[in-house]
Amino acid sequence: MEKNTYDAIVIGSGISGGMAAKELTEKGLKTIMLERGENIEHIKDYVNANKNPWEFPHRGGKTQQMIKDYPVLGRDYTLNESNLNYWVNEKESPYKEAKPFDWFRGYHVGGRSLMWGRQSYRLSDYDFTANAKEGIAVDWPIRYEDLAPWYSRVEKFAGISGSRENLPQLPDGDFMPPMEMNVVEKDVAARIKKNYEHRRMIIGRTANITQPHNNRVNCQYRNKCWLGCPFGAYFSTQSASLPAAVATGNLTLRPFSIVTKILYDKDTKRAKGVEVLDAETNQTYEYYAKVIFLNASALNSAWVLMNSATDVWPDGLGSSSGELGHNLMDHHFRAGAHGDMPGYEDKYVYGRRANGIYIPRYRNLFGDKRDYVRGFGYQGSAGREGWSRDIAEMSIGGDYKDALTEPGKWTMGITGFGETLPYHDNRTYLSKTEKDKWGLPILVMDATIRENEQKMRIDMMEDAKEMLEKAGLENVKTYNNGYVLGGGIHEMGTARMGRDPKTSVLNKFNQVWDAPNVYVTDGAAMTSAACQNPSLTYMALTARAVDHAVSELKKQNV
Repeated sequence: MEKNTYDAIVIGSGISGGMAAKELTEKGLKTIMLERGENIEHIKDYVNANKNPWEFPHRGGKTQQMIKDYPVLGRDYTLNESNLNYWVNEKESPYKEAKPFDWFRGYHVGGRSLMWGRQSYRLSDYDFTANAKEGIAVDWPIRYEDLAPWYSRVEKFAGISGSRENLPQLPDGDFMPPMEMNVVEKDVAARIKKNYEHRRMIIGRTANITQPHNNRVNCQYRNKCWLGCPFGAYFSTQSASLPAAVATGNLTLRPFSIVTKILYDKDTKRAKGVEVLDAETNQTYEYYAKVIFLNASALNSAWVLMNSATDVWPDGLGSSSGELGHNLMDHHFRAGAHGDMPGYEDKYVYGRRANGIYIPRYRNLFGDKRDYVRGFGYQGSAGREGWSRDIAEMSIGGDYKDALTEPGKWTMGITGFGETLPYHDNRTYLSKTEKDKWGLPILVMDATIRENEQKMRIDMMEDAKEMLEKAGLENVKTYNNGYVLGGGIHEMGTARMGRDPKTSVLNKFNQVWDAPNVYVTDGAAMTSAACQNPSLTYMALTARAVDHAVSELKKQNV
C-alpha cells in the first residue's frame, strides 16, 4: 500500500485534470495523475503536425472505412485521417443513445486539450445569477467576484490573447496582445457597432499565445491546432500544465489507467482512494490519497461517481440529492448565416490565423426581451474563396489555369452558439446490460434540446442575416443544419454545484457533499451553461478548488 499512497489523486489529464495536477504539485503535494488512455508526448508524438494535405493517402479526408469504424465521429467535421489517432476507439468504448447524442472523446494524455477550439471567455454575473433570477434549476453557489482572481491566474498561465472591450456581459481578462482582424472583418465590426447599440464584433479570445511565454513559442499562423503544436503555441496539457507539474518533482503520471470507482470509507465519510483497471493488462490496482480530483470530463466523471455505488450510496457516490447524472447540457450551434462581400479585390489575407471573430451575447440583456430565456454568441470569420470554387466549373486551357491561381471573392459567415437550459430529465445513466471492452457498464444518453432552444435558433439565423446585410454583405443565406446534444463538444452538468446538498452534488468549492475530500472541477460541475465556451471556467474552478483543498488539508478538515 505504501508505494500506492499519494497526497492527491487526479483522475483525467485534459484541460481541468492537467490544471489540477499543475496546481497541486506546485503547492507541494505528491500527486498521481491517472489517465485511461495512452501517453502522447509533446512534440515527439505529433507525427502529423508538419504534414500538408497532399502528404496523406486520402488528402486528409475521410474514407468509407473510417466512417464505418467511427460512426459517431463521422457525423461531423471531426473525422479525418490527420488526427484519427487522437479520437476514441468507438468499438472498444461504445455508449447507448436513448435519444440521439453526439459524444466526441479523446482517451489519451491531454484529452481533448489537444483538439479543442481554444476559445476562452469568462462568464459574467449575468450568467451566475440567471438561474436564481428566472427560477430555473438551482442558483450557482458562487458569483463572478469569487472566480475573477482565478480567471486571472489561469489566463496568465495559459496565455490568452484578446482585446479589452469593457463589455459587462463578457468581462475582460489578463490578455496577451490580440490577433488582428482582416480588413473585411474590421469594416463589418465597425458597421455592426454603428447600427446596433449593444452588439459588438471583436477578435476571438483564444488560448494561442501571440508572444513567447513559459518556453512556448508564439503562434505561427499555421492553423493546424488539431494536430498538436510542436511550437507549444496553443495551450494544452502537453504544452503547459504537464511540464509545469513535472518540473516540481511531485508528479507521477500513469497512463492506461481506467478508474473504475472511488473507494469510500463509511466510517470516516471520506474517500480513501480509487480502484484502477489497467487497460493493457486487465489487472486491478488501488491507489490511496488524502484528496481526489475528479476531472474525467462531464460524462465520464458522472460515470465514475455512479459506478462508485456502495451500500451507503446505492446510486453512486454523490447521489444523495438525486441530481447525479442529471441536468446534462451543451451548446447548440449549426445555425447562422453567410454571404458575399463586394469589393476589397485588392485586399488579401496572409497566413492562416488560428482564430476567428466573436459577437458576444446581446439577447435578453440591456432591456431586450424575447420569447425565450438566455441567449447566444456568434463565431465566424471572413476570407477569400480559393481555387476550389473553380472545380465546379471544370474547364481546360490557359485561362482556366490562370483562374485557379487567383483569389476569389470575399465571403463571411457567422454561426451562433446558444445556451441550453439545465433540464432535470436531460440525463445520463449506467446501462444495466451493456458493457464495454473491459466489461464495464456503458453510459446511456437520454437528453435533447427543447422549445426554448428551438426558438433561440430562429433568432440565431435571422439576427445573423440582418447583421451581415446591414454590414454590406450580399446574397446572404441563413442555415439551420440541425443539432443534437453533444455536438458542441461542451458537455456540462451531471454533478452540478449548488447551495443545498438536497438539490446539488457539489458545494461552492466543488466538493462532493457526500465525500468532501473529493473535488469535481470539470464540466460536470456547471450549474448552468451560459453561451460562452466553457474551458476557461473549468480551469478557474480547478485552481480555486485546489487552493481550497490545500487549505483544508492543512486544517485537517479533509
